[in-house]
Amino acid sequence: MSADSSPLPIPSDPDTLVRVSGVSKKFCLSLKKSLWYGLCDMGRELTGRRRGEHGGLRTKEFWAVNNVSFELKRGECLGLIGRNGAGKTTLLKMLNGLIKPDAGRIEMRGRVGALIALGAGFNPVLTGRENIYVNGSVLGLTKKEIDSKLDEIIDFAEIGEFIDTPVQNYSSGMAVRLGFAVAAVLIQPDILLLDEVLAVGDAAFRSKCYAAISDMMENAAVILVSHQMPTVTRICNRVILMGRGEKRFDGDPHEGADLYSRLFGTDEVKSRHLGTGEAEISGFQIRGREGCPIQRCAHGDEIVFAFQIEVDPRYQRFIISLSLNNRDGELVAHCHSKYNEIELCNTGRQMAVEIRIPRVELNPGTYAVNLVVFDDSNMRHLDWRLQLASLEVTGRYRGAGVVLWQADWGLNGPGLSPEDRVV
Repeated sequence: MSADSSPLPIPSDPDTLVRVSGVSKKFCLSLKKSLWYGLCDMGRELTGRRRGEHGGLRTKEFWAVNNVSFELKRGECLGLIGRNGAGKTTLLKMLNGLIKPDAGRIEMRGRVGALIALGAGFNPVLTGRENIYVNGSVLGLTKKEIDSKLDEIIDFAEIGEFIDTPVQNYSSGMAVRLGFAVAAVLIQPDILLLDEVLAVGDAAFRSKCYAAISDMMENAAVILVSHQMPTVTRICNRVILMGRGEKRFDGDPHEGADLYSRLFGTDEVKSRHLGTGEAEISGFQIRGREGCPIQRCAHGDEIVFAFQIEVDPRYQRFIISLSLNNRDGELVAHCHSKYNEIELCNTGRQMAVEIRIPRVELNPGTYAVNLVVFDDSNMRHLDWRLQLASLEVTGRYRGAGVVLWQADWGLNGPGLSPEDRVV
């Protein structure tokens, strides 16, 4: 596949399954101009000129993907990460041949399996069983070959009682399970393209997907688009971070995930000030062990949230709530004076407050800090600061949960000498 119609050279290295060279794709914000530009591009192709040979952007056009290059070999799993609109799915669609690049070349070797959209490739009117046979026939498999794999596909997808139900009646999770089962069992691709499919389904199904991807990677190359950094760092041995259609980073998954978190912290945290105005929070700082202001700490570090508050004298007692949200806006940590059984009394003057966290055991990533001063009923927001600051937690590894415990480990069993015991 390429931006022109000339035959593609076969990659010289037999283990190189994907080669992307300077690939770009532009879109237009205006539907009318987009239709006109499409007619112009078709005219160029009919007259033998290359599509988009002018190279620049026309009015209201923008680069969805801009000059991206990489190679992927057999046995590698590449993670494509970046914010919404960074160009990840557009790149995946070009790799799958769903849309054509405006510039550059894409070379693919072997059979391609793709799960880019829920239920992509399925006829919604047909049943799950019928769709399996249709997909197999398109791939050139005989009915006997499909028959031999049918039970394995149904078992993997865990939709046995719904296999003869039209796919349009499937939930999103059922459609993804069937699609992944077809890709893993029936297609057995040399190149597997996945777009956020591991975000759908329960833990048991995701476990099977991880195992299937691990097995396929022995003979295939995998490209995974995901916003879930624990998933990316777990199964990918390389990541490309994209931003505004361009490649910002290409390398180690943990370094890429750290950069992804830092970009979130600097670009997306925007403070909002709410509440009745009957209290005022000022001078907020996050301090490290030495008492110096910080914006970043290592996993396991001690930190202090320090600030001043002044509460309207009408309120003799008040409550403070501090919380952290992840980049998806989900609440991941909460500290509350009432729940900690701490009584805060109003002095009528400005007061200095310190909230000490002995060990930060959150997963590495960037978190938004929220701070609220309530009245004694825990209902009235006297001052409410949303996304007051950001805290970046660094660390080599990312767990699947919110908290990554640093535990004390012990190992002592039959046949182990005292010297072998680990504490």
